[in-house]
Amino acid sequence: MSKRHTSGSLLAWFSLGHLSNDWAPAAVWLLTPAIAASLALSPAELGLLITIHSVGAALAFLPAGVLADRVTNRGRLLLATFWWVAIGYFAASFAPGFWTLALLLAVAGMGDAAWHPIATGVLVEGMPGRRARALGLHAVGGTLAEVLAPLSVGFLIGVFDWRTTLQLSAIPAVLMGLAFFRIAARVPASPHAAISRADFRTLWNAWRRPAGLGMIGTISVYNMAFLALLSMTPLFLQRVHGFSPAETGLVFSSMLLVGAAVQPFVGHLSDLTGRKRVVIVGNLAAAGAALAVALGPGPVSLIAALIATAALLVGIRSAVLAAAVEFAGGREATTLGLAFAVLDGVGALGALLAGAVGSFDLHYAFLLAAGLAVLAAALALPVAFASGAREAAPVVEPVGGAE
Repeated sequence: MSKRHTSGSLLAWFSLGHLSNDWAPAAVWLLTPAIAASLALSPAELGLLITIHSVGAALAFLPAGVLADRVTNRGRLLLATFWWVAIGYFAASFAPGFWTLALLLAVAGMGDAAWHPIATGVLVEGMPGRRARALGLHAVGGTLAEVLAPLSVGFLIGVFDWRTTLQLSAIPAVLMGLAFFRIAARVPASPHAAISRADFRTLWNAWRRPAGLGMIGTISVYNMAFLALLSMTPLFLQRVHGFSPAETGLVFSSMLLVGAAVQPFVGHLSDLTGRKRVVIVGNLAAAGAALAVALGPGPVSLIAALIATAALLVGIRSAVLAAAVEFAGGREATTLGLAFAVLDGVGALGALLAGAVGSFDLHYAFLLAAGLAVLAAALALPVAFASGAREAAPVVEPVGGAE
C-alpha cells in the first residue's frame, strides 16, 4: 500500500482523533469565567492559568516529535494520547485551588500536545505535494473541537458546575481511545532511521540562522495574537457586554467554525501560491478585525469582528505549519514538534499579556492582539519561505552523519 493511499485512508480517523483529543482543552476556554468566579481569579490570574496550560502542553511537543521519528509503532503512541488526555483532565476537575489546577491542566495538556506532531508527521510524509491541504484537513477536527466543546460547555455550565462539565468533556477522548485500539495497527511506521545527533545539528543549523530566527519569531508572535484573542473573549463577552454563558459559547464556537471551514482552502491556496503571501495578508487582515473589536462596536458588528479575527488567524495556521516544515526540510514529526512547541510555548505569552492589560480594561486585550498580528506580518517580510508544493527540498543540507 502506498504512503499516499495510507495517509488518505487515515485522514478521516486522524481528524476524528484530533477532535477527540482537543475537546477537553477546548472546553477550558469557556470554563474560564466559571473557574474565575469559583476561585476568585482576576483577568491577570486567568491569563496566567491559560499560559501555564499552554506552556505545559508545549513541553511535550518536541519530545513527541522526536519519539515519532524513532519508533516503529507510531499507532501505539497515538493510542496512548487519548488515555493521557482523559485521565489528566478528569483529575484536573478535582483541583482544590489555582496552582493545583494549573499544574494538572499543564500535565493533561501534554497528552493532547503529543498527538499533534505524531499525527501531522504521518500525514505530511504521506502527502508531500499537498502538505498544507493535509494539515488543513487534519486541523478541521481540532477546530471543530474548539467549536463544539465551547458550545456544549455554554449549555452544560447552566446545569452543572465547572468541575462536572470538565469531567464530561473528557468523554470524547475515552471513546476514541477505545476505537483506536483497532486503528493503531494501520498507522504506517516511520520511514526514517532513528534520529541522530547529526540530525539535531542539522535542525539547529537551520533554525539558528537569521532566517530561522525570523521564522520562529513569525510563528511565535502569530500565536501570541491568536491566544490573546481567545483567552479574553469569553470574559470580555460576559463581563463587558453581558452575554450569558450559552450566548458566549455560541459566539465563541462561531468564531472558530468559520476558521475551520476556510482552513483547508487557505492551506490549498498556499500550496499553489506560496506561504508567505498568505501568512502576511492573513495577519494584517486579522489585525484590522481585532482593532474593530477593541473600538467597541454594537453587538452585531462586535460578533462579526470577532468571527473575522478568529477565522483569519485559524485560516492561515496550516500555511504557517507547512512553512515551518519546508524551511527545515526532512524529519517532519520532529520539525512539527518544534513548530508546535514554539506556537504553544512562546505563543502562550499572548494569553499572559492579554490578561495583564485586560486587568486595566478588557478592550486593551484586543488592541494587543491587533498589534501582535501586525508584528507577525512584519517579521515574515524578510523571511525566505519555501514555495509550497513547488519547493519540497530541504533548505539546509545535512551535516555529516545524517541518514
